[in-house]
Amino acid sequence: MSSSVDDFEQTEFTALGVTRDVYRAGAGPGVLIMHEIPGITPEVAGFARRVAEAGFSVAMPDMFGTVGKPLTSAYAAGQILRACVAKEFAVFARHEASPITEWLRVLMRDLHERCGGVGVGALGMCLTGNFALALVADDALMAPVLSQPSLPFGISADHKRSLHISDETLAVAKRRVKDDGLKVLGLRFTHDFMCPKQRFDTLKSELGDAFEAVEIDSGPGNAHAIPRSAHSVVTNDLVDEEGHPTRAALERVLAFFHERLRGEAGRA
Repeated sequence: MSSSVDDFEQTEFTALGVTRDVYRAGAGPGVLIMHEIPGITPEVAGFARRVAEAGFSVAMPDMFGTVGKPLTSAYAAGQILRACVAKEFAVFARHEASPITEWLRVLMRDLHERCGGVGVGALGMCLTGNFALALVADDALMAPVLSQPSLPFGISADHKRSLHISDETLAVAKRRVKDDGLKVLGLRFTHDFMCPKQRFDTLKSELGDAFEAVEIDSGPGNAHAIPRSAHSVVTNDLVDEEGHPTRAALERVLAFFHERLRGEAGRA
């Protein structure tokens, strides 16, 4: 994977009085990619590139961090602290989404207008994981993917169960499941404390069979020696080898986008 975003088109997008850089690549149905902590790292850019190469028009907004800067523990910790005090994020909110999702919704609509088709996909990861669920209130979103959704931070049992969306948005999601056949894909490692099992249990309880969970064993003695600390399914902890469960998870994401945005079942 390339270590830079030089092959992406750097654009600006203004909505709700805020302008942010958006990195674009590819052609086809639109997919909004919301990067994780600490920012658009080389691994995040590499994932976005894979989505574009699979036949999609990727839009990846720069929300925090330094574009292209490699991940380090200190860099990640600094960006987590920034998110905790930034007005765009509400990292402990159980029943409301972060304010930045309103800006992301406008970007998503614009992406749909640019690309056309039945709708767009959206993938969030870590801090932004549940942002993809918050966006289901907009009918443009047809393929939401929640990769290790980590908000709200699990400071209590209730926080671990919560989805970081309003009750009204959850009601819309359930209506769309029933009326529109909406499907939601979720990814996590089984021992990831940032994305607790209780959160996926809530998604299963609320959305039923419409929620597809990909849970990768990271427990002691697992067959692929995945460390207990594994967190980022399609980026930092991806082992891009045939037969590895993280590679299978990546292929499932791409197939999900094909199924939901092109109606191409079984394609990866």
